[in-house]
Amino acid sequence: MSTQPTPAQPQPHIHTIKLPFPLQQGENILLLVRKHWFFLWPLTVLWTLYAVAPAVILYLVLGLIGVRDDLKSYYWIPIGIWVAYWLYRILFNWYRYHNDIWVISNQRIIDSYKANPFNLRLNTADLVNVQDISVNRKGVFATILHFGDVLLATAGTEDKPFIISGVPDPEHIQLLIDNERDRERMRASGGPAGTV
Repeated sequence: MSTQPTPAQPQPHIHTIKLPFPLQQGENILLLVRKHWFFLWPLTVLWTLYAVAPAVILYLVLGLIGVRDDLKSYYWIPIGIWVAYWLYRILFNWYRYHNDIWVISNQRIIDSYKANPFNLRLNTADLVNVQDISVNRKGVFATILHFGDVLLATAGTEDKPFIISGVPDPEHIQLLIDNERDRERMRASGGPAGTV
C-alpha cells in the first residue's frame, strides 16, 4: 500500500512579501527561503568594526599626542568618508542578502537574485522536471549551524544542477521539493496509476 504525499500548505505570511516576478495561474507559494544568517551577520559585524575601530583609535591617539583639536575638519572629513564607505558596503550587503531568494511553489522552484535595484536574475525549474535532489553540507560552520546546499538535477540540465545554496535546514527543503514533485507528477498524469 503506497502512501500519497500530501501537499504542503502555503505559508500565510508569504503573501505579504512583494515578489519580483508574477505567479502562474493556480500557483501557491509553499516556502520562501533566504541564505542562512551566517552569510549576513558575521560580515556585517566585521565591516562595522572596520568602520568604527580605526576612527576611534585615531581619535584616541590624536588626543593623546595633543593634536586632535588642531586638526578639526582635517580629521572629521576623512573619518566621515571612511565611515560612509563602510556603511554603504554594509547596506549593499544587506540589500543583496534580502533580495537573494528561492521560492518553492506547488508548480516550480524559482531562484531570484537582485544584485542591485537595476539588475534582476530569475531562474525557474518546473517540479515535474526535477529528476534528482541531493543535499551538500561542507565544513564545521555548516554542520554546527545546520545549513547547506540543495542540488537539483532537472531534465536536460544534468551537467549544471539548479542550486539552492547556503540555506538553513536543507533536508527539510529537499523533502518538501520531493513531496511536491511527486504530487505534481501525479496531478499531471491524472492520478496515482500514472506516477513516475
